[in-house]
Amino acid sequence: MTTAPDSARSFARILRKSAMLAGVAGATLFTTACGGGSANEDVAYVARDVESLYGEAKRRMDSGNTLLAAALFDEVERQHPYSPWARRAQLMSAFSYYVARDYNKAIQSSQRFLSIHPGNKDAPYAYYLIALSYYEQISDVNRDQKITEQAKTALREVNRRFPASEYAADARLKLDLVDDHLAGKEMEIGRYYQRSGRWLAANLRFRNVLENFDTTSHAPEALYRLTESSLALGVPNEAVKYAAVLGANYPGDEWYEKAFELVQDHAAGVSPS
Repeated sequence: MTTAPDSARSFARILRKSAMLAGVAGATLFTTACGGGSANEDVAYVARDVESLYGEAKRRMDSGNTLLAAALFDEVERQHPYSPWARRAQLMSAFSYYVARDYNKAIQSSQRFLSIHPGNKDAPYAYYLIALSYYEQISDVNRDQKITEQAKTALREVNRRFPASEYAADARLKLDLVDDHLAGKEMEIGRYYQRSGRWLAANLRFRNVLENFDTTSHAPEALYRLTESSLALGVPNEAVKYAAVLGANYPGDEWYEKAFELVQDHAAGVSPS
């Protein structure tokens, strides 16, 4: 998961971008009923001029009523689909849903924007918003990691399409965190298999960490667990090999010290395969 400072930086960037997208709303704003959290409030169809409608949506967003703001931005597009304001409103609707933590609607709105305006200058922002919406939903390692994989795919897409953008730079940082999260899931499953005495299954999980997430913080422990599993499976030469790799790459790490002691106790004099 993203850390608090990381989230704050991402939010600050996205908010600055949204302010630019919002532009200057029309001077005439109208007053509706008091604010609240419902997206259905004050959006019954009433024909309104586009500047007033957009301006009210922006005012609702600025006051923190983001779900109502999203509904009003959607209304801009519905009532004035061919106006220049409609394109801006589509992306502002997506952003409003994101701030409201309605990530599914944020993704849907962003995807709709991209389907209608694939080559627009704000397309990178829409892709980034999709990636952020998946990223914010990453759960702890004890749950299914489908959403984590979706976040990884979306972040990679931002980096692939717009490698020189500020969005890609942030996506690359988040990809490292996503990989660490996925590696953590593999480690959690591997440790469970170890506790159950399913050493071969555990071995496969720890090897997956080394093969696919070797730059994450979980790599030293994975090497230690492979040392353990190899000894349990009766292949001490493999245990010595993993311990040696651990010592070569993480010589001062606590996991190497534990692996060294394990090998000394159970595989002294054995050569690595």
